[in-house]
Amino acid sequence: MIEKANQVVNILKKKQKQIATMESCTGGGLANIITNIEGASQILKFSAVTYSNEFKIKMGVPKETIDQYTVYSIETACAMAKAISAFSYSDYGVGITGKLNCSDPQDETPQDDIVYLAIYDKKQNIFHKETIQVNKKSRIENKNFIIEKTLEILEQIL
Repeated sequence: MIEKANQVVNILKKKQKQIATMESCTGGGLANIITNIEGASQILKFSAVTYSNEFKIKMGVPKETIDQYTVYSIETACAMAKAISAFSYSDYGVGITGKLNCSDPQDETPQDDIVYLAIYDKKQNIFHKETIQVNKKSRIENKNFIIEKTLEILEQIL
C-alpha cells in the first residue's frame, strides 16, 4: 500500500496538484498513509474525519443530501468530496463513507458491507464514483482494503 501511496504523491507533485480528504469509515486512514510519504505536505491540503453527520454538514455536505439519500450513499460521498475540495481549495477531493460490516442503530440501511467512494476533480467538475463491497474479517482489514482501492483509483485517474 505504501508503494501506491508513494506513486499517488509523486504524480500529484509532478502535476503540481493538491488533494484533500473527508473520510468517515476509514477514520483518516487515507490521509495517514499519504502523510507517510516524504513531501506529502506539498500535495495534501487538508483532511477531515467526519464520523458524525453533524460534522459532515458543518464541513459543507448539504443536510438535504443526507436526509434524502442517507449518510451511506454515493450521493453523500460525492457531496463530501466536493465540499472538502472547495473548503481546502484543492484540485481533488476524496469522500469516503459507508459501513465496514457493522450495523448502525441510527440508520436502517439494510447493507452493512458497502462503502461509497467519490473522487472529485475540480478542474473538470466530474466525479469518479465507486461502490465497494467489503468482506474482510476485521475492521482494520476492511479499512486497509478501502484505502488501497482508493489509492489504485487515484493512480488511474491522475
